[in-house]
Amino acid sequence: MCRNITPLRQHRRTREAPGGQAGTSSRIENYLGFPNGVSGDELASRALQQARRLGAEILITRSVKRIDLKARQVEMDGGDVVKAKTLIIATGVTWRRLAIDGFDRLIGKGIYYGAARSEVGATQGLDIHLVGAGNSAGQAALFFANHARTITLIVRGESLEKSMSQYLIEQLDGKANIEVQLRSEIHAVRGNTNLTAVEIRNSESNVIRRHESSGLFVFIGADAETKWLPEDIARDARGYVLTGDDLKKAGRWSLGRDPYLLETSAPGIFACGDVRLSPVKRVASAVGEGSMAIALVQQYLAYSGLTRRSRTLIALKRLLRSTRPPLKCV
Repeated sequence: MCRNITPLRQHRRTREAPGGQAGTSSRIENYLGFPNGVSGDELASRALQQARRLGAEILITRSVKRIDLKARQVEMDGGDVVKAKTLIIATGVTWRRLAIDGFDRLIGKGIYYGAARSEVGATQGLDIHLVGAGNSAGQAALFFANHARTITLIVRGESLEKSMSQYLIEQLDGKANIEVQLRSEIHAVRGNTNLTAVEIRNSESNVIRRHESSGLFVFIGADAETKWLPEDIARDARGYVLTGDDLKKAGRWSLGRDPYLLETSAPGIFACGDVRLSPVKRVASAVGEGSMAIALVQQYLAYSGLTRRSRTLIALKRLLRSTRPPLKCV
């Protein structure tokens, strides 16, 4: 099946639940308009409803097989093809995995990447562990503190200050049932059908201790999932998509005009959010870039249309001059 998409009709494909990494966050404390914070899945659900109300067509749990840049079409699983004049890549990132024996076997059975609100009920009155030192881990620990009996935050580094916002560190200090274990990492996980215990190794003393655990939530960062993109779309060594000035610095832009701020090395193809090379990885910035990308698409389409019309007019003028009979003097 082949479908044509009109210039400003928005057509969104997502392989997983809406919201991406933000959708798995148990609590987002610093998003504008939510003074008491908001869960990631609630924010994603509201955004989904709003997008549909404004006319976006959204297909969930679909995978993109490849992008044909010359034909400006997207080939999906099942053989469907979508054609468009321009595309926006907003595929985000995927959680990094812990390479521990038996870990994958217990995913969804006490071990989770991220922490959605739906997992809260299963931790009521229990002892749980979180791995990570970033804002996502801190926000999750604070959220679980209202439900779980104890929360242990396992941090590989020497402190939280280098990777977590100060306001979160202060809030963690104020919770009696949250413990932070520095210079520590998960050594092993135990359990047959469900997680029952974790083994934590202290990197200073090299001592390994076993702790009963009913839940292990992992927040160790994420990587851009862009191997499926065509080679003509430039990326850095870690897979993040280059846009705007970064293209010129890398020598990956060849047109006479400057690239738009969120435009990739393939003219007319844009990228926004966490998949794009940027030092800022926040929900608010990703949302802002999404709005900016739509505005840049409109500019690109207007510019492209103007260029074609100009070329047509020039060609017509030349044709008229070549076919006009010579003037006769009387």
